[in-house]
Amino acid sequence: MVAVILTVFMLGYAAIAMEHVIRLNKAASALITGVLCWTIYILYAPDKHAVNEQLTEHLGDIAGILFFLLGAMTIVELIDSHDGFEVITSRIKTTKKSRLLWLIGALSFFLSAVLDNLTATIVMVSLIRKLIRNKQARLFFCGMVVIAANAGGAWSPIGDVTTTMLWIGGQITTAQIMLNVFLPSIACAAVPMLVMTFRMRGALEVGGTEEAKTTKSETPVRDRNIVFVSGILILLLVPVFKTVTHLPPFMGMLMGLGIMWVITEIIHHEKDTQDKHFLSVLYALRKIDTPSILFFLGILISVASLQSIGALLDVAQSLNKQIGNPTIIVVIIGVLSSIVDNVPLVAASMGMYSLEQYPADHFFWHFLAYCAGTGGSLLIIGSAAGVAAMGIEKIEFFWYLRKIAWLALVGYVAGIAVFLLQQMF
Repeated sequence: MVAVILTVFMLGYAAIAMEHVIRLNKAASALITGVLCWTIYILYAPDKHAVNEQLTEHLGDIAGILFFLLGAMTIVELIDSHDGFEVITSRIKTTKKSRLLWLIGALSFFLSAVLDNLTATIVMVSLIRKLIRNKQARLFFCGMVVIAANAGGAWSPIGDVTTTMLWIGGQITTAQIMLNVFLPSIACAAVPMLVMTFRMRGALEVGGTEEAKTTKSETPVRDRNIVFVSGILILLLVPVFKTVTHLPPFMGMLMGLGIMWVITEIIHHEKDTQDKHFLSVLYALRKIDTPSILFFLGILISVASLQSIGALLDVAQSLNKQIGNPTIIVVIIGVLSSIVDNVPLVAASMGMYSLEQYPADHFFWHFLAYCAGTGGSLLIIGSAAGVAAMGIEKIEFFWYLRKIAWLALVGYVAGIAVFLLQQMF
């Protein structure tokens, strides 16, 4: 059974990677793969009820991610429809490629630490679409956003799902994770940008995509500013909501979406239906990239099946038995997180290594937070941030593999070197 499910998963993964060769949308491949993996599992399992319970349990976590994504994408789309990003783009005067790269990279890095890598990527890719006209240049910048956002999320307890898991589980504390992982994360983001600085020459043609430039209606400056400030504040307050209420992040995002709905209805209450149509939440909901959300669903239920059959735990135990060295194991887990989602890999590691073996704020947990958080940048579908960028900007799997993956690897290794040097001194 395990061999059959792994074969289906690998074939599905190949179909996603070769989306443009076989001309089948990656969402379709992901959905078919996910359902087939669970179908095979339940057909072989003696206890059908137990499998259904496992699926329901996983679906609760997956739904949280999907609703979070839905809320974040809708709020960003709402800001965009009110020309809210004009507040930022109008202040970016430089057209020099290298300077713009550092500006966008730094914004992605620090925004990811405050929001999380997924939300920061959605915001920054939307911003790039408003800013840069050339398709190839835009793709490079989006690739760098994925690297910077994943690096920025690794040193903050709310910046990445895996770091949050370790924080909630008591493996790390806020002050120590920020102290120990900040410099490696800086290296992970800065080294690829430094390399690209020497490769990016000249100026960019600014102005954004034709789609992004299309103005739905003239938005008054007051309305634009209200929606922009409200939207950004709501996104910033989602981690605060989670910390105060202990509810999952998607609850804060849905609350924020509801508040934005009320705000926009109040702003446009005097307009007729036709005038406010393009500025409404209903229009934003119709415009968000639904196939990307379905792709997320397919990928996550596929990985959940591997977790349920114990394949991921077997990998973790095999690494522990064959290698033994925790530093090398964590580096490999980071690389594996670019192929399989980092959440179940970290969950398996948390199950394998107890707090008695590695106490809170031990080197192992901080290193795991860094590697699992940044290793996903090696492939475009290796992280939530990458999948979001892939959906919004239609980045091809093999294009990212050729053009960005090596930069992500250079950053990943640089961060590891800084981390280990830091531990030595």
